[in-house]
Amino acid sequence: MTRYLLLCTVLSLLCLPQAIAQGNGLAQTPPMGWNSWNHFHRNIDDKTVREIADAMVSSGMKDAGYVYVNIDDTWEGKRDAQGNIQSNEKFPDMKALADYVHAKGLKLGIYSSPGPLTCAKFEGSYQHEEQDARTYAAWGIDYLKYDWCSAAKVYQESDMPRVYKLMGDALRATGRPIVYSLCQYGRAKVWEWGPSVGGNLWRTTGDINDTWKRMADIGFNQNGLQKYAGPGHWNDPDMLEIGNGGMTDVEYRAHMSLWCLLAAPLLAGNDLRQMSKETVEILTNREVIAVDQDKLGKQGYRVSQEGPVEVWAKPLEVGEWAVGLFNRGPESARVTVRWKDLGLSGKHRVRDLWAHRDRGSHKDEFWYHVPAHGVVMVRVK
Repeated sequence: MTRYLLLCTVLSLLCLPQAIAQGNGLAQTPPMGWNSWNHFHRNIDDKTVREIADAMVSSGMKDAGYVYVNIDDTWEGKRDAQGNIQSNEKFPDMKALADYVHAKGLKLGIYSSPGPLTCAKFEGSYQHEEQDARTYAAWGIDYLKYDWCSAAKVYQESDMPRVYKLMGDALRATGRPIVYSLCQYGRAKVWEWGPSVGGNLWRTTGDINDTWKRMADIGFNQNGLQKYAGPGHWNDPDMLEIGNGGMTDVEYRAHMSLWCLLAAPLLAGNDLRQMSKETVEILTNREVIAVDQDKLGKQGYRVSQEGPVEVWAKPLEVGEWAVGLFNRGPESARVTVRWKDLGLSGKHRVRDLWAHRDRGSHKDEFWYHVPAHGVVMVRVK
């Protein structure tokens, strides 16, 4: 009997790290979908969400891998006499909305805060974590973005791991698979404890906006966080601004390339009902998306920098590399990736992922003239 108990103990200890690594089993590749906030802010309702779901299918985004239709802040109503959260008049029947989205082969996401109020001053989940999680599960919710906001009024920053674990445990207890997105702007080194509280992704920065400067400041400052990303748990540099009009298509391609090299969640933030041909092409480029969704689950990193030009690289499952040759400067510039920086030597074939063209075999290095604020993204075979 003693030997049996000892054997069971040893086996459980051996399996424990694997269980921790697996987490809730969700988001084995970075989540892909859409979020309402960047474009619609407060002006989001049931009708618009249904139309976005329709457009996600008709535009080809669903076929490209986009799945989540995420409602951000301002859906919340008051609580009933039993303390159950209600949706407001903009969302008369959240369960019916979830059913509609699910019928499209998509998934529905929602938003809350661990504080008494959300960022937009609507009802938060403070002291109602288990109750709200059960409500979300009953509605058929598949994704929760949990935004710190007014939690700062009732908790200390050092409380973050404990507070986020409350909702993480509550979501798991429902038995429904719900992706858990921690939104607390990269404070308290969230990447170090995010997986342990049930998080599938966590914001590493403050909010993005639709400008080259802000996007670049956020994206190019992710270097060093790569060791914290992997299947089931991802660093999140915030949502995509592609198609919102504040950047050029050249800049949006750089935005998409950088997020894919970073193995970042790809959550479009534009109006999917009104997209230019160029916006659709950027958001649905299968070769670029394949880099983000690569099953090895490695986040890319900076391999070289000379003034305004940077080279970022991401190892891929089949022993290949994805490489971004970025020019952050105001004029066209030559950008070079050297094979030795990737631990390679000799000649290697290069595939241009935006031009969808093979660029031949190159010995020791590959270079290209990259436009201002642009990128050449390649796959090195």
